Amino acid sequence: MRRILLSTAKILISAALLYLALRKVDLSELFSRFTVTSLFWIGVAIAVTFLQIFIGALRWREISAVCGAPLGLDRAMRYNVIGSFFNQTLPSAIGGDAVRLWLVARAGAGWRAATYSIFVDRAIGLIALAIVIVASLPWSYTLITDPHGRSALLLVDLLALAGGVGFLIFGALKWRWLKTWWATHHIHACAVIANRVIFSRTRGPVIAILSILIHVLAVVIAWCVVQSIAAPVRFSDVFLLVPPVMLITMMPISIAGWGVREATMGLAFGFAGLAANEGVNVSLLFGAVFFIVGAFGGLVWILSAEKAAQGSAPIGVPE
Repeated sequence: MRRILLSTAKILISAALLYLALRKVDLSELFSRFTVTSLFWIGVAIAVTFLQIFIGALRWREISAVCGAPLGLDRAMRYNVIGSFFNQTLPSAIGGDAVRLWLVARAGAGWRAATYSIFVDRAIGLIALAIVIVASLPWSYTLITDPHGRSALLLVDLLALAGGVGFLIFGALKWRWLKTWWATHHIHACAVIANRVIFSRTRGPVIAILSILIHVLAVVIAWCVVQSIAAPVRFSDVFLLVPPVMLITMMPISIAGWGVREATMGLAFGFAGLAANEGVNVSLLFGAVFFIVGAFGGLVWILSAEKAAQGSAPIGVPE
């Protein structure tokens, strides 16, 4: 009953926010802007999304190896693609993480190693996103002149950065009770692994580059969407506005981020002196691109060995 109520609440939040955001959009005018060139740019956006998923698989593979859940690149990519489907269907923006965790654990890695690999991967991605936003703050403050917009941007980013830094500091603490007390044992273990990965001389630079690239590709996807409808928005605007929106969209309070993303994007464009309806347009098409990719992930899931073996013996991890 609790899960049903929580899912219902998220559906209602998505519906309410979408309704409020769509009041600013003339859908007939939006569709009238579609041409053959628009389809080309949407196709490029879809291709870049698959590239982003592949880069994510490379990072996850590095992290999972440290967590004791080694993954082949083909398996990591397949699980990420399948996760993109469940991101669109489960009542959360991170629903695919739960499915990836289940797939890795069921493949023989065990629940602990699988959970650690997903949690650390998500934590490092969040830290990288916060750093990208902090690094771009001088330019963001030039673009966003509204004081409320500046305050909101600073607050959200500082909270994310503080959480990330606090997580790493937590992992650096050597107190014995942190490793034994049930309330801190697993979180501390994940924080230790995150430190080990980030500050590794071999893996650290690779993880940093892959993490930054993932967020840059999200900007490129949004830019392709902007080009598809010939919106009067510069690439620099997209680069400064999309990462904070992605950060807020990660909050698991809606279905696949729908509604939260549109409302936030509209506000972000308005704070930057751009047309709020263009922000909603871009967000809707951005979400549509991920929905299409998620549909492909659903097909991969239906045809996968994991789906065929569901309910049978666990799938062994190849030597």
